[in-house]
Amino acid sequence: MRSYCCAATAALLLPPLINGFSLPMYGNVRFRTMTNSALPAAGNNADERTPMKQGSYVALVTPMTPTGEINLPALRSLLQFHLKAGTDGLCILGTTGEASVMNMAERKSVLDVAVEEVKGKMPILVGTGTIDPEHVKEQTLQAIDCGCDASLVVTPYYVKPPQRGLMKHFETMADLGLPVCIYNVPGRTGVDFLPDSIGKIAGHPNIVAVKEATGDVSRVTKIRDACDANGVTTNELLLFSGDDGTTDEFVLSGGNGCISVTANVAPSAMHDLMMAALRRDPTEVDRINAPIRNLHKDLFCEANPIPVKWAVKRIGEIDCPYLRPPLDELAPEHHEILENALRSAGLI
Repeated sequence: MRSYCCAATAALLLPPLINGFSLPMYGNVRFRTMTNSALPAAGNNADERTPMKQGSYVALVTPMTPTGEINLPALRSLLQFHLKAGTDGLCILGTTGEASVMNMAERKSVLDVAVEEVKGKMPILVGTGTIDPEHVKEQTLQAIDCGCDASLVVTPYYVKPPQRGLMKHFETMADLGLPVCIYNVPGRTGVDFLPDSIGKIAGHPNIVAVKEATGDVSRVTKIRDACDANGVTTNELLLFSGDDGTTDEFVLSGGNGCISVTANVAPSAMHDLMMAALRRDPTEVDRINAPIRNLHKDLFCEANPIPVKWAVKRIGEIDCPYLRPPLDELAPEHHEILENALRSAGLI
């Protein structure tokens, strides 16, 4: 166990039942703010946060107009679509949401809409990671002020920090007071945050989750073992798959859910898939996953979020698949591939 009072530990009350199965889940508790923070936590929503929980989080696209402005009414509609479909959590302003080409005012407009539409109904996890730690702090403090529930912080990309530098980075961001989900995606960042390093900082009371996007299912056991070696129990750190193609195996192996691109177009199926995997029911997992398996692959026929934005438009949930430069709309030669995947999934 952690040597100090941890909100995640305190939240382990009576677990809810899913189809008769008991699953550990974080309850409605107050996350405490670290007292040794270099920067004081801003905002006043600490007592109103919806803690992160198991299940399917959608890595949401950001709808835009044909001229590239953020389409806030369409965003509201998308959020309602996910509430009705049973999506368990919202991951907003991540890679799929094109956050890297938004300014702070635009980010605030998106976060304000998310809080207005889904606050208290599902956890709001907001991407605040970037290459410069000062910008990460700025974006994290903004997320606190807006009323978000947790931050998704990616390993700083391109500069390839050493493991000790990464550990300091995540602890510094966790000290700001907002619960942190570590995001490890070496295929995009050029640096791999290793399980042993995760285990060494997992005892921080505001480090509550990891999004592991290597596609290596063995990372579940490796991270759990590293946490155990540092006195952090299984139920104190949520593990999310960031690779749709291996999400089923990831959760069957002991993970807690996914942060999913596929969930943009198949939210109900991804929720059901995660519930079956959390029940450790491989037969049901295979049944649910079979129709959407091609989506996991074909939604990456070009760089994310190019294909998924086209697919969300194709199923009628947004009017325009515009992406800001340097990205571009899906090349015509890929349209049939995605059409077939969507049709196989029963979505068109």
